[in-house]
Amino acid sequence: MKDLNKIREEIDKIDSQIVALYEERMRCTTEVAEYKISVGKQVLDKEREKEKLAKVQAQVQAEENCFGVSELFHQIMALSRKRQYQLMNLYGLVQDQGFVSVDRLPFHTQRVVYQGTEGAYSQLAMKAYFGEKVDNYHVASWRDAMEAIQRGEADYAVLPIENSSAGIVGENFDLMLEYDNYIVAEQTIKIDHALLGRQEAQLSDIKIVYSHIQALKQSIDFLNEHKEWKQVPVENTAVAARKVKTEQKKEQAAIASKEAAERNGLKILKSSINYSEDNSTRFIIVGGEKLRLKDSKKVSLCFELSHESGSLYRILSHFMFNNLNMVKIESRPIKDKSFEYRFFVDLEGSLEDGAMQNALKGLMEEALFLKVLGNY
Repeated sequence: MKDLNKIREEIDKIDSQIVALYEERMRCTTEVAEYKISVGKQVLDKEREKEKLAKVQAQVQAEENCFGVSELFHQIMALSRKRQYQLMNLYGLVQDQGFVSVDRLPFHTQRVVYQGTEGAYSQLAMKAYFGEKVDNYHVASWRDAMEAIQRGEADYAVLPIENSSAGIVGENFDLMLEYDNYIVAEQTIKIDHALLGRQEAQLSDIKIVYSHIQALKQSIDFLNEHKEWKQVPVENTAVAARKVKTEQKKEQAAIASKEAAERNGLKILKSSINYSEDNSTRFIIVGGEKLRLKDSKKVSLCFELSHESGSLYRILSHFMFNNLNMVKIESRPIKDKSFEYRFFVDLEGSLEDGAMQNALKGLMEEALFLKVLGNY
């Protein structure tokens, strides 16, 4: 049996050869990129890569190395493509995403729309971002808010996108693809749920609780102490408060904000009932134009991939190769495609950054679908 140090010396020599051969191969990659740029040829050539993988696998002598060699050359060719995308960026061959940089958000109709009614958390987020004096109105659903932007009836809509305790608002992710609207800003507010009832009501009177499904989830620990109460989801927390006000039944309660209690003349039966003291919701500010505020630091994307092994890994490698920090990834099922998903990703950075442009070039060529949702 060989001495371990001797074996390691052999490995070091082989590794040195691999490094030298890799650098030589990347030199050839540069020449390939220059040729493709000169003739306008696409970087990704799936047929060529397929033939190449078959060829190197055929050269493997030990069958147990077949998969490893295939994976190695998958990586080498992926690195080659990424280098080619970088060179295309240096030559100015970057597709403009169409976003316009502005110092502040412009208004045309001077109106902001939110879903729910007065006292809704969406209204609180709107006021936190736009101020108390902004002209605003409310609609029944998130879809209605997106429609209002599309029709030009409002400049911006305020939509909840995720809660720190209950997770994402999946429907709003889907709406960002369905409508030609874009994220221009975000606002995070602390959520402090209270149990609201009629002025004459006591906790012992309650039999039914109304709220948005997310608020019910966020208050689950408190609700578990009262399992006899019926939980009924409604459009949002402010609607729940208004329902308790208008129906005038002391056995009914709503989970909503303290502001909703004040607006509807309700009594706070129990305050701070959400199970997490650090409960907060992130809202997105959506507009109908491709605008980005100067000094924007986050890019949101959506993409779809071929349904095959390793496709997500290979796409995400574009972020790693370009040293981009991915701060969030979510998946949503694709309608009419069983068990296939589209992915939503948040990245730190700007569309003006060369690294971001390199990564987007790779995604545009290798993903089945790509939409930049916003830079904000």
